[in-house]
Amino acid sequence: VCRHYLPAGRREGSYWIVGDLQNNPGRSLFVRLTGPPFGPGAAGKFTDGATGEHGDLLDIIRARTGISRFPDLLAEARAHLGRPQPVLPDPPQPRKAKAPGGTPASAARLFAASVPVPRTLADTYLRSRGLTQGGLTSALRFHPKCWHREDGQTRSIPRPALIAAVTDGAGGLQGVHRTWLAPDGKGKAAVKTQRRAMGHLLGNAVRLTPQEDILVVGEGIETMLSLREAVPGLPVWAALSAGHLGAVLLPEGLQRLYIAIDRDPAGQRAAERLSARAIEAGIACHVLEPRLGDFNDDLLAHGKVALRAHLADQIGPKDRRRLFP
Repeated sequence: VCRHYLPAGRREGSYWIVGDLQNNPGRSLFVRLTGPPFGPGAAGKFTDGATGEHGDLLDIIRARTGISRFPDLLAEARAHLGRPQPVLPDPPQPRKAKAPGGTPASAARLFAASVPVPRTLADTYLRSRGLTQGGLTSALRFHPKCWHREDGQTRSIPRPALIAAVTDGAGGLQGVHRTWLAPDGKGKAAVKTQRRAMGHLLGNAVRLTPQEDILVVGEGIETMLSLREAVPGLPVWAALSAGHLGAVLLPEGLQRLYIAIDRDPAGQRAAERLSARAIEAGIACHVLEPRLGDFNDDLLAHGKVALRAHLADQIGPKDRRRLFP
């Protein structure tokens, strides 16, 4: 945290020494790097001898980023640490006694009750995003009446939804991700919460295709299907969020990892964390950057031929010969 948010400082013994919270040169502010987890002398506490300011690491992050809302501050800290945002539990179904929501068992029941994507509203939705390969993966299904409830509401409403399986390295289903759709399938539902996950997501992913000795990992399902649309041979996984992208567990035998980033600070930080883990494990790592906000934006704006050419410029020579014959 000190190296990232107070880069002008340096370590001296058990302290990180820096001028002040604005990174000005000097030695007045010091952060304890060792100590108990809480209480007097706790690690992470700072004091500025010149101004009398004091606080903890969250105060440092707030001062350096300008974030004022506490939930946003926690989200920034979790993203930096590579930890996922809290997953909202699935709402209980009205008038029926069912097993608690949010568990892998609940996710498995929902996925089993769903149907394959072809000729459903999920297929219509994906095609509206320029995606024709969604029906070819067993990781995606469709549920015509998936319960949806907005925060603060007491009544759940059944809505059509695209259902994605979140699996672990052994192929076991650990959760699902739901994208609620408009009644005609040509877009997402007109609700505030359009997506929600349930189950155990940390370290797992939506494995849209099996991995090989190479793998492309990114955030959104539509983003990763866009890459597959342009380059059908690419093995792709969707981590579902920036926090989960940084925490994806990489498979054994992987030789080269490509990280498909979204053009936002959270996505870039997640890519840095995943890249560092890959390199530490001896896996060559490359970042794929879109022209616009994400690769689905690129696909819709420029078409798959242009996207394919853009990706060819970023793929390593060995894989370029293999994927772009």
